[in-house]
Amino acid sequence: MSNRIAVVPGSFDPPTLGHLDVIRRAAALYDTVHVLVVHNPDKQAMLPIAQRLSLLEQSIAEDGVVGEIVVASWSMGLLVDYATDVNAGVLVKGIRSQVDVAYETPMAIVNRHLAEIETVFLLPDPAHALVSSSLVRQVAGLGGDVAPYVPGAVARFLDTGSRGI
Repeated sequence: MSNRIAVVPGSFDPPTLGHLDVIRRAAALYDTVHVLVVHNPDKQAMLPIAQRLSLLEQSIAEDGVVGEIVVASWSMGLLVDYATDVNAGVLVKGIRSQVDVAYETPMAIVNRHLAEIETVFLLPDPAHALVSSSLVRQVAGLGGDVAPYVPGAVARFLDTGSRGI
C-alpha cells in the first residue's frame, strides 16, 4: 500500500468548515485524497448521501483545494476495505477534543490490526475546534444562521429551505 493515498472518512452531514480544513490539509500532505462519505448507523441523517456528495464536491471546488481529490461514498463493509481497494495507506481524521481522541483511538488500533493501515489525527484550526455537524444540524433546524460554520455551498443549500429539517 502507498502512504501517498489517504482516505478522509466521515458522515459529512452536513460538511463543515472544519471538514474542509481537514480535507485541504490532507491534500497538502498526500498525492491523492479520497473524501469518503460513510453511513453511520448510530446517527439519524439530515441529508441523503447523494446530497452530501454534491455539497462536498461544490465546497472543495469553491475553496480551491489543490490536489487530486476523489469524493465517494461507502456502505459495503468496513472502512478499511475501501482503503485497501484504493491502495490507501492512511486514514486521516480530524479531532477536536479528548472525547474525539477516546472515540477514535480504539478504531485506529483495530483498523491497523485489520488492514495494516495507519490513522493520522489532525488537530483543527482553532476557529473550527468547537463546530460539529450535529451542532450545525441543530442550529439550522431551529432557523439559525449556519454560514459561519459551513462552506458557502452548504450555507446556500441550507438557506433555500429545501432541506426538509
